[in-house]
Amino acid sequence: MKKKILFVLILVVGLVHLGARDEEIWDQSLEKLASMAAIVEQNYYKHIDPDKMMQESIRGMLQTLDPHSYFLDPDNFSRTFEEQKGKYYGIGTQIQKQEDRLVVISPIEGGPSWRLGVQSGDVITHINGESTKPISSQDAVDKLRGPKGTKVNITIAREGLERPLELTITREEIPLYSVPYAFLLQEGVGYIFIRNFAENTTEEFEQKMESLAKQGMKSLILDLRGNPGGALFPAIDVSDEFLAKGSRIVSVKGRNRTYDRDYFAERDNQYEKMPVIVLINQGSASASEIVAGAIMDHDRGLIIGEDSWGKGLVQTMFRLAPNMAVALTVAKYYTPSGRCIQRDYSRFDDYILDNKITPDKPREVKYTDKGRKVLGEGGITPDYEVKFELQIYTAQLRFQGAFFTFARKFHVHQTPLSKNFVFPQEGQGQPSVSQGKIQIGKSFIVDAVVLEDFKEFLVANKLNYDPKKFKEAEGEIKRELEREMASAIWSLEEGWRAYELNDQVILKALQVMPEAAKFIN
Repeated sequence: MKKKILFVLILVVGLVHLGARDEEIWDQSLEKLASMAAIVEQNYYKHIDPDKMMQESIRGMLQTLDPHSYFLDPDNFSRTFEEQKGKYYGIGTQIQKQEDRLVVISPIEGGPSWRLGVQSGDVITHINGESTKPISSQDAVDKLRGPKGTKVNITIAREGLERPLELTITREEIPLYSVPYAFLLQEGVGYIFIRNFAENTTEEFEQKMESLAKQGMKSLILDLRGNPGGALFPAIDVSDEFLAKGSRIVSVKGRNRTYDRDYFAERDNQYEKMPVIVLINQGSASASEIVAGAIMDHDRGLIIGEDSWGKGLVQTMFRLAPNMAVALTVAKYYTPSGRCIQRDYSRFDDYILDNKITPDKPREVKYTDKGRKVLGEGGITPDYEVKFELQIYTAQLRFQGAFFTFARKFHVHQTPLSKNFVFPQEGQGQPSVSQGKIQIGKSFIVDAVVLEDFKEFLVANKLNYDPKKFKEAEGEIKRELEREMASAIWSLEEGWRAYELNDQVILKALQVMPEAAKFIN
């Protein structure tokens, strides 16, 4: 056991890069660690699993370094590499925990679940005979994923069926889309949301840009809100789309000089003349901040939203075994103006919980290409601050799955009001089916009548209905319902579009797009 621990720790700290004095100190420390491992191995009152002891030793050491150096055990290892590769092996469903129910938000079209008839709104009650009530969404994901070609048994409860459905599904390769949504918000204004930066991001982004350009896109709103980052090179590629050839995108500098490097835009004749606005919030980190920083420092576009997370540290993955690795911080990165946006993490709990605190000293000041003042050491501060706020009552209804469930019931005419509606694809060629009913065209607007139907649904299903809180959150409730109704009637992307059309951050971006266009001239 002690040999394994020592071997791994030597790999983690990379002793080959230490100086003679440092190496001597580390030798002494490792001798003490070996002695401790021997004491535990020989004297502890029960047997210790060497692998578990080794893994906890690595975690403990990394926690003394910084918040972004971390250990990938076999479970986390496979999940991380799935995200980076942009694919996984599973049954092809988007799921969400709504209270104690594991609900299918949508089966992925063409996937194994979709082919077997799994539907949006189905509740997965059991996985391989085990109840899903006590487990989290992530635990369920782990159970549903597995090696290609293996099988998983699920039990589905569906409203209207007397008995649960028992399905055996063979796991297949399922794509993880990095750029899931792209559409025209209004004439000439495109919108693209990047969920994370992975190996497939560049290809997906270029395809979406080309498609929107063919539809008449003249300007772009690039949404990086909630994007935690990911791989460095896709972030460089996305930045390159908007910057002139030779423009510095990011610089990397570490104690070990082998990591030092400047990255520049290498291509021309892309979208260098297209006005662009980047949206960020406190969930935008790392690679997202590289893109936002490059756009901002070169005065290429405007940044709107909230201060980003503030992660200016670079990690490199070191494999310890075929299914284990450590992500070790090896350098800092700097935006084109020379600022490092890493937030202070000396108060670890505040940092992890994202409690924004006033810096103990004035933030670093740098200047953009055109002389605008920008700040470091605390994330990217947007040109226009617009905060997203959701009332507690609305969030509670979300958690209960109230909006989602109502929309699915409405779409299949299971609420009193919905019986008066005809949705696209219904009653085609049968005039009597739609006679005297409300025809839904290209959008669904939630009005006072729909809100009353929703209230009745809440009361009938013993969900959280509070007349006063409902009135206070009415605007948010309408927006949530319009998203879920559009998702149920058309697609998840149409639902996303309906939601964003009334987003205060989006509305601000549309308002100041002419200002972003002036940067180009």
